[in-house]
Formats: sequence, C-alpha cells, structure tokens
Amino acid sequence: MAVADHIPTADYLALVRRKRLYGGVILVIFVALMASGFQVADARNAGGFWNGIAHIFDFPKEILSEAARDWRNLPGFLWQFLPSLIETLNIAAVSTLFGSGLAVVFALLSTRGLALWPRATPVFRRAMDIMRAMPEIVIALVLIFLLGGGPVPAMIAIAFHTTGALGKLFSEVAENADLKPVEGLQSVGGNWLQRMWFGVIPQVAPNWSSYALLRFEINIRASAILGFVGSGGIGYDLKTALQWGQGKYDEVVAIFLLLIVTISVVDHFSDRARARLVKGGKIA
Repeated sequence: MAVADHIPTADYLALVRRKRLYGGVILVIFVALMASGFQVADARNAGGFWNGIAHIFDFPKEILSEAARDWRNLPGFLWQFLPSLIETLNIAAVSTLFGSGLAVVFALLSTRGLALWPRATPVFRRAMDIMRAMPEIVIALVLIFLLGGGPVPAMIAIAFHTTGALGKLFSEVAENADLKPVEGLQSVGGNWLQRMWFGVIPQVAPNWSSYALLRFEINIRASAILGFVGSGGIGYDLKTALQWGQGKYDEVVAIFLLLIVTISVVDHFSDRARARLVKGGKIA
C-alpha cells in the first residue's frame, strides 16, 4: 500500500510541505554558495570572467590555424610521438594491473561476511577511502620530489588511487555474492583463501573485470595528465610543445589526435569486452 494510506491526510500534507521546505532551503543555500564562489574566483582572476569569455576560442583557433597551415608535418609528428604514447599506455596498463590486484585483496578483507579479520574491516575501508581521496597528481608530485621524474612516480600514483577506487567497487560486488558456496567449502575444511578463490571469485570475476577495464580507460587519461608534472609519457611532450608556443602548435594537434584516436579505440573494445563479461553478449 502507498505511504499516504498509512498516514492521516493532514500529517501527510504536512510531511510533503516539510520536504518541499527542506528542498527549497537546500536549493537556496546551493545557489548562494555557487554565486559567492563565482564572485570570489572572478575577483581573483586578472582579466575577469565576463571580459575574457569573448576570447575563449582565440587560443584554440590559433592552434588549429597553424596546424592547418602546416598539415603536411602531421604524419611525421604522429610517428615521432608514437613511442611516448606507448609509454603512456604502459603506465596505464601496469598501474591498472597492480592497482586491480591490490584492490582484490582490500575488497575481500573489507567485505562483511567474507573478511578474514572481521574486526579489521573498518580499517581496510578507511584505508581505501584515503586512497580514493588523494588525487593522482598530488601523489605524483610528492613522488617526483622523492624519486625524480619519469614513469615510476606516475605508475605508483595511479596504482595507489586505483586500489582505493576499485577496492570500493569490488567490495560492493562481493557483498552481493552468494555465500552458499563459501559455507559449503567451509563445512569441508576449506581455509579462507580456498573459500575466496573457489567460492567468491568465480561469481564476481566478470563484474570485477568489467570495472578493471573501465578503470584502464580512466588511467590512460590520468597518465597523460601526469605527464604535465614531469611523469613522462605523451603528456610531457604535450606540455613541452605548449610551452614553446607558436611554431609548435602542429605538434600539439598531432599529440591530441593520437590521444583522441587511442582513447576512442580503447573505449570501443573495452565496451565490447565489458558487455561480453557482464551480459554474455556484445554491443555494436
């Protein structure tokens, strides 16, 4: 039966009015915060938002016009920056692999009903919260200070964040697993690792693999961005080309073309793989 059938009409109308009042107050507070935040940001901006919005397309237009003029250089630049693109993909792949492996461990140790040490479940959950809360670029900057530039800080930073993000998703999937196989293995003397390997992982592996593939797409973008802070890959080449300014904009366009094509291809095949894993079918 509907909620209104159990509540007197006057009480129900009062409840509706109270919800609308709360919703209105929250909306007013949100608009006020957005307006005040915009004013503060605009006051700190040297040129002002409204003065600069008319010139928002000037820089892209300058880049594209130079690239159109020197379009004959693009094939050579595509080949030149291909090794950097491969390095970016390697960073994303390795960090996704290590992050996914650690996420499996954290997920199983933090899932209620499956954890090896039930009392330590909140500890592993808070650890994943901390990993997710720290942006990759912050971790990479700290590691670059400690280890120097290169792909290693980027891999560690992305793997660290991936562990927290995937660990949370993996744990939610594991919470919905059927516990009957686990209980059956436990009744015949199976230890915790055997119960997880034979009773839980076969159930959750398709969804876990789907999430890992999705995270790989995200990590490609993250590894390209981290190149701006000196973590190697194609992002570093993009930063260098932009810093040179005019005369290098054809290189900027070539790098963007490589990134767009690569991400589109990875996204297409990842979608197909996720559809097969989760639904047992494929998409067009």
